[in-house]
Amino acid sequence: MTATTDGSTGALQPRAPSASDADDRTEDPVGIAQQARRATERATAYLLSVQDPAGWWKGDLETNVTMDAEDLMLRQFLGVRDAKTTEAAARYLRGEQREDGAWATFYGGPGDLSATVEAYVALRLAGDAPDAPHMARAAARVREAGGIAASRVFTRIWLALFGWWKWDDLPELPPELIHLPKWFPLNIYDFGCWARQTIVPLTIVSAKRPVRPAPFALDELHTDPADPNPPRPLAPATSWDGLFQRLDRALHLYRKVAVRPVRAAAMRSAARWIIERQENDGCWGGIQPPAVYSVIALHLLGYDLDHPVLKAGLASLDRFAVWREDGSRMIEACQSPVWDTCLATIALADAGLPADHPQLVKAADWMLAEQIDRPGDWTVRRPHLPPGGWGFEFENDNYPDIDDTAEVVLALRRVDHPDPRRVEEAVERGVRWSAGMQSRNGAWGAFDADNTSPFPNRLPFCDFGEVIDPPSADVTAHVVEMLADTGRADHPRARRGLAWLLADQEPCGAWFGRWGTNYLYGTGSVLPALAAAGIPGSHPAIRRAVAWLERVQNADGGWGEDQRSYQDKETWAGRGASTASQTAWALMALLAAGERDGEAVRRGVRWLAGTQLPDGSWDEPYFTGTGFPWDFSINYHLYRQVFPLTALGRYVGGGPATAPLGA
Repeated sequence: MTATTDGSTGALQPRAPSASDADDRTEDPVGIAQQARRATERATAYLLSVQDPAGWWKGDLETNVTMDAEDLMLRQFLGVRDAKTTEAAARYLRGEQREDGAWATFYGGPGDLSATVEAYVALRLAGDAPDAPHMARAAARVREAGGIAASRVFTRIWLALFGWWKWDDLPELPPELIHLPKWFPLNIYDFGCWARQTIVPLTIVSAKRPVRPAPFALDELHTDPADPNPPRPLAPATSWDGLFQRLDRALHLYRKVAVRPVRAAAMRSAARWIIERQENDGCWGGIQPPAVYSVIALHLLGYDLDHPVLKAGLASLDRFAVWREDGSRMIEACQSPVWDTCLATIALADAGLPADHPQLVKAADWMLAEQIDRPGDWTVRRPHLPPGGWGFEFENDNYPDIDDTAEVVLALRRVDHPDPRRVEEAVERGVRWSAGMQSRNGAWGAFDADNTSPFPNRLPFCDFGEVIDPPSADVTAHVVEMLADTGRADHPRARRGLAWLLADQEPCGAWFGRWGTNYLYGTGSVLPALAAAGIPGSHPAIRRAVAWLERVQNADGGWGEDQRSYQDKETWAGRGASTASQTAWALMALLAAGERDGEAVRRGVRWLAGTQLPDGSWDEPYFTGTGFPWDFSINYHLYRQVFPLTALGRYVGGGPATAPLGA
């Protein structure tokens, strides 16, 4: 399948390949190999040219305009908004608006109500008049979608900060949550680390209910300004939704009778929890949303903006800004140097760069210095496990993640380092920590073990994105691949992970991708792991996956998958415009399955070679990364480089680079 673009909305629509799209399938394989070799050489040179002198790589991490809108609203709330930042943010917001007036959350996607509300408010703060054509179109789209009342809870919290929404009309989030014991349902450690870091400061905001003077009204964003929040019937009391809706009503009643000393103690505990988790660079968890809400919460508790904690927090938020040549300013939700660096190292090694190349050694030195040797929140479930993981960002010692750790180990083992003992010791610590984070079902989540409570996602407050961290096929595959690469393919933990992966395969032959879009990412992660673990290419699971990849290959020879596959698997799984990163994932899977000489691989390699830019890079506007399936999509700007180079390198070289270290 391939895809077309609807010119009025930019929305992708799947369609079947036509005869006119068909490639010439008789091209000489030797010619394709030469194209691949030249493309690999150009891509290698390009990737080496963008390495930081310190040894790391980092591409821009593009998400959606809510990051930019909330940054402006934060500055308005704190009284620190300035003209330069405002105009730069407004320039970016205007440039991201669709022709129909809405804003999407990923390239080519449909308009999103909450993103549109937040972008509209930010542009009003920037001085755009409500009767300007682009603003009138946006307001009309908001009303058509149900108005502010139909937007997500987080959007309405931002509006409540300025009196544009009533706090009474928001779900209650009591700070006493911080005192629930770890065994009690809905304690803070039942939430995924990203949600936990956001919810704790929001309990303070919810308790304080601040309102700053609104600089203008937003009547134009309500379907009925006289009745902005019409009552909605409760779900049946016997349903989970009905039960949690009634729990929320009970919490609203509790607010009225809460004992002041108890509530004050809870807010002090929450503040202490927040401050203890501030990273050395001033941020929280290396991601923007917890940092924003932590700054607001501590400010409400009396911390002034010159306090060292808040001063460092605000400075860290400035580092999320990407200033573009046109004068616009884009806010990254987080930064990905560890992830980008280990993937770049793997790509270069698999492309044939000598294992002792100075730039690979420098990358290894930087990664070795980033290993985390202190406990974090993960010890709640694994109190006796020694540390040894890696984080995702420059600073995130509280939350190392299993995915990064597995890939860093694979990267380090591809480098011929002048101090091999140092590398071996770091690898052993990383392997031990990753293996120890295995969940009871034999698989691995991203940040925590056994973070699978069914209750957090049912809270009325949690209407946006995933708030727990259950095991996933992509993370589990990377750990299994790492265990196999270090000589542990037959270890009981590896065998349990392998059994889980084989049982988790979709009926169509693909695997669900949690942290990349979607079935192409999951399948591109799993097949190399199966091969590394010794599963032969003739295995039925691998044959089913190969057949699926061949079925969904686009007529142009590439592969692509739209974010809508998370909502509509039947229509969109493995379908979308061809992209460099997703084509590479499919090729990595097929190569691992022994399909190097197959027609699908030749067509995919030719597509990558044919779409490479003169400087050795690829263009990729589509979002192929995932924060929360469907709700929060990511365009990692380095994905378009590291994954195609990995795939081409493995095609040219015959497989992943041989690890220079002993098992």
